[in-house]
Parts: sequence; structure tokens; C-alpha cells
Amino acid sequence: MFFKPRFSTKKYARRGFRLRGNTLVLLFIFFLIGLFLHYGGRTQPVVAFWNDFRQMIGLGRSRADTRKDNPYKAPEPNEPDVATDNRRDKGSQSDESEASDTKTDAPAPTNSPSTASSGNARFDFEKQVNFILPAVKPGDDIVQREGYTLRYRDQYKDADWVAYPLLAYETTGDADRKYEQFKPDPAVSNGTALPSDYTRSGYDRGHLAPAGDFKFSQRIMKETFFMSNITPQTPDFNRGIWKELEELVRTWAIRDKGVYVITGPVLKPGLPTIGKANEVSVPEKFYKVILYCNKPDIRMIGFLLDNTASNASLQQFVVPVDRIEQLTGIDFFPKIPDDLERKLESKSRDEMVADWFAN
Repeated sequence: MFFKPRFSTKKYARRGFRLRGNTLVLLFIFFLIGLFLHYGGRTQPVVAFWNDFRQMIGLGRSRADTRKDNPYKAPEPNEPDVATDNRRDKGSQSDESEASDTKTDAPAPTNSPSTASSGNARFDFEKQVNFILPAVKPGDDIVQREGYTLRYRDQYKDADWVAYPLLAYETTGDADRKYEQFKPDPAVSNGTALPSDYTRSGYDRGHLAPAGDFKFSQRIMKETFFMSNITPQTPDFNRGIWKELEELVRTWAIRDKGVYVITGPVLKPGLPTIGKANEVSVPEKFYKVILYCNKPDIRMIGFLLDNTASNASLQQFVVPVDRIEQLTGIDFFPKIPDDLERKLESKSRDEMVADWFAN
């Protein structure tokens, strides 16, 4: 004999409140939207939460999150995009971890690779103050930093050249770009572009003086993240052929115990622009001019590249330096005696390739 309940269990179960699968999905979607809005539209916290949730339920991290981090997409600044001048009174001592933002009407002396630091013998003209700098004019917006010097063009919200000596030891060390953020430059008279001018523009924040050239010092690497040193570059160019050229220059600096580097965009009226707060010109071409001196040996080479991806050999982008001068209107290394300067700047591609790529 079996006990038979007076009520139906099936009927009772149907009367209870039960969330259907679609309802749960909708609630989860609304939760993610709320989380996204809560963080002001920033996706990083939402992605982090999603990855943690996936790990909790045993699905692992998302495929996008397991990819190698893109070193050219540094995090957005936590502070507002406003340049503030944090310079202290003359009598106060600055924090050693802060990058210098000193700006003077005339640039401070730019150090050249010395005999003691590089082992190379210097020409007399190398010993002149600011030997490395291109010709400057009164009223130029020159920014002098510990690691490099640049000329900023407010018309384009870009620097048209950045110059610095690069020694072998400067390319190695523990400094890491992941600790740095892009930031406006308080040393520029009329202000620089803001990091947010590049947001969702389709362009990388491309370095002119590369962070990788200053791995010996976190403080000096920090300087390279000022927006005065940044320019719009297409991602495939910045992470491809341009990165390859930067690595080649570091290889030469090690091989030759020091070189002089001048790099920049080719700026001209009518370029397309990006930006919300500023109109930042997008260069069509970029150049590098490299000089090696070890008395009596001296050689110079120029590179001119389109701001687009390329699989070509770097040797294909070698051009006479006087061609870059014609395009940019910039006089490179004006303190080299005129006859020698003309000889160096007019060399053909084949001559420069033989001089620089032979070893």
C-alpha cells in the first residue's frame, strides 16, 4: 500500500517563481552595462571583471586578454588632461623620480658623446654647445630635457624634430615603459595635444624619441611620454617598420659606441588632423638622420618612410639627407663645416648603405 498525497507536486512546482534562462542573460547584460557606465565608459574594469568571472566558472581568460600586451597603447592618464606646471621654487629640491620640465628661452647645452663615455675621439666641431641641434630661429619653441631636445610646432601640435646623442649603455637597463603614462607637456608655451586627442582615432601615440632608447633610466624614459614627443602614427607602421628602424639605430649605437639621432615628421599645411580638444596633424612621412663621429671617421645616413605599413627592407628607405632637408626646411648639423656637411648630406643611397650596413 502506497501513500498518495492529497495535492499534486507538479502543480505546486509550477506556481513557484523561476527565472528562465533568457531572463538571466538579460539581467547579466544589464549588469555589465551598469558596470560600464559606473566606470565612466572605461572598458578595463569591465574586462577585468569578465575575466575573473570566467575563471570562477572554469572557462579561463578571454582570448583577447591572453594576447601579448600592446606596448604602444599605454593606459590613459588617471588625472585630467590638463597640463600643470609642477616646478618648485628655485630653492626647493625636486623629486628625483619626476621628469624635468624645464624650459628656457635658449636651450641648455646638449651633451655630446664624450671620449670617456663612448671611447670615440671627437672632432672640434662636436665640442660646440648644442652641436647636435638643427638650426633654430628666434621665437622657436625649444624644449630641453635631460634625455633629448625638441622643437615644438603649435600649428601642427607636433614636434618637427627631436635630437639626442645615443650611447651604447643607454639602450640597456631595467627601465620599463609599462610604469609610464602619456601626459600633456607643461613646458610647451601654448600647450601640447592631450592623450585623449588620440583616443579612438585609429592612430597610435607614436614616440619620436623612443622609450627604448633610454632603458638605463626610468626617470629619463618618463620624459619620452610627454605629449610633445608624441605624434600620430598608423598602428601597422608604428609597430612594424618604424619599430624595426628604432631597433636598428640602437644596434648601431652599440656597434659604434654612440651616434647622434635626429628624428621627426614631415610637417606641412593641409595635413589631415585628429583630436577632440586640439587639431593634431597626422604626418604622411617620418624621417631619421643618424650621424657617427670618431675622428677622423665620420658618416651620415638618412631614412624617409611613409606613415603606413611596409614589409620592405630598411635599405629601401635610405635617402640623401639633403632631400630630407628640402622636404622639411630643417638644416641638420649646421655646426659641421660647410664643405664636409655638403659632402655627407649629398651621398647616394648606395654609398650610405655601404657605409652603414656593411658590418
